[in-house]
Amino acid sequence: MLITWKPGQSIVSDRFSIEEVLGVGGFGITYKAKDPKGELYAIKTLNPTIQNRVDFKEQQVKFINEALTVKGFRHPHIVKVYEVIQEGELFAVVMEYIKGIPLSKYIEENGQLTEVLALKYIDQISQALECVHKDNYLHRDIKPDNILLRNNYKDTVLIDFGLARIIATQSMTNSLTHGYAPIEQYQRRANFGPHTDVYALGATLYYVLTANGLRLKGESSPVPAVNRKYDEEELPEPNSYNPSISKKVNDAIMAAMAINPEQRTKNIEEFRKDLGLIESKSLAKKGVLTVKQSEPQKKEPIKAEKSVESEVISSRYTKLETLLKSQEFREADIETARVMLAVANRRREGWLRKEDAENFPCKELRTIDNLWLKYSQGKFGISVQQEIYKNLGGTKLFDVNVWRSFGDRVGWRKDGSWLDDYSDFNFSLSAPTGHLPAVSRRAPGMIGWSSAPGSIWIGRDEVWIVGCLFLLFGLCFKFVFYGGGYCWLVGCWVGFGLCFGVGVVGVLVLRFVVLWWFWHSRLLKDMRDFSISLLSRHVECNP
Repeated sequence: MLITWKPGQSIVSDRFSIEEVLGVGGFGITYKAKDPKGELYAIKTLNPTIQNRVDFKEQQVKFINEALTVKGFRHPHIVKVYEVIQEGELFAVVMEYIKGIPLSKYIEENGQLTEVLALKYIDQISQALECVHKDNYLHRDIKPDNILLRNNYKDTVLIDFGLARIIATQSMTNSLTHGYAPIEQYQRRANFGPHTDVYALGATLYYVLTANGLRLKGESSPVPAVNRKYDEEELPEPNSYNPSISKKVNDAIMAAMAINPEQRTKNIEEFRKDLGLIESKSLAKKGVLTVKQSEPQKKEPIKAEKSVESEVISSRYTKLETLLKSQEFREADIETARVMLAVANRRREGWLRKEDAENFPCKELRTIDNLWLKYSQGKFGISVQQEIYKNLGGTKLFDVNVWRSFGDRVGWRKDGSWLDDYSDFNFSLSAPTGHLPAVSRRAPGMIGWSSAPGSIWIGRDEVWIVGCLFLLFGLCFKFVFYGGGYCWLVGCWVGFGLCFGVGVVGVLVLRFVVLWWFWHSRLLKDMRDFSISLLSRHVECNP
């Protein structure tokens, strides 16, 4: 008897209530379910097609073994498995419910990824695979469909371990996905090892960086390994589809996708090294660079993980989200500046300092970054800027060469000079990756401007400055023109008279002079320090 569950149906003595079907694959069907406390879960079981097979019981044993295998992997980028349950004759696996979409669907809707964002996602999945390989297992089905992108657009999760096998097993079923499976998966007995997953991961990176070009040629994946092996069909280099791909990444992908397993990148660590995500062991031993791996997860009681996206976006960000959604990036940049000033309680002063960046609330910083990431298709955001800055060798300490290179990369510098006018910035998706937000440069409402864009205010300090200048004028009047006596008082009287007689004009003129001096001296340093501190703060908020 075939078993399927309907929305509203309770299972396992009312422990769970079925909400909806999340997806159906070749082997399984996954439901969204809720417990009496309202916590959400994903529950996976074998689909009706498998239930109808004569070897159903054998398949169910394999299914349970898969669940127990994944349950042993404790890593933030591997889907959490909580327990195995039974409803009648059907076994099911209770997993964390991940609010998000498959990476494949995201790319289908938004196009190929930038290199910076693609490497960020691949690095996360690479670390997850290192955890899998450490326990002597292979995933054997790495592809964009099996990588979930959380709704914060910053974290990925590896799912579907249905084809996972122990590395030592040299005889395996030839279940595979064309375009991502290496040649050895087309054979029952072959040289399997970490290099098997390396090929699929390399193919995944190939696809996410070249999806637009592949689509134009009517392709939906890289050339299948079987076509390359037996039809002698060549695999075009990734940068032939996307010229913006760096040579380092292009070469690393081609090495990972070598047809011959013996000529292929041997393991995930070597692949990450080729991509520039980690340094060589020799450098690591010398302490030149320490790579922070994702922390293994500690065992915990069953509960649904709260997504970062579950943080309610307050009314403070409603306008910013509206502007970003409509791709009004100039206005969104100005609104970002206004919001940051409000959060830091610096609206009256009209600019942010280094210490404001260092103490900026993490929740607010993540919200701003997530909104920019979401509505720019991952092209703009503080996290994107931080990744570029880090890849250039940037740290908390200022380095003039790194800072200039960063400015060149994100488009804040042109022809060797920093952009001097806010209108010179590019407020469209054609701008360089990481170009926005540019609030730390020259957005009205930030650094050196009053909180009302375009306004100039007259302050008490300026009046005193002008008064002192005209007092000096009086002293000069005494020594230069009259030479002695009490005539200096006449000069002072003239000076103060001019000061208050034409005070408005004088103060405004001096105000412009002071602003000009601020822009080209102290504030340039302040803007730089604020930018670097904000990028460092982002790292602290996202360990």
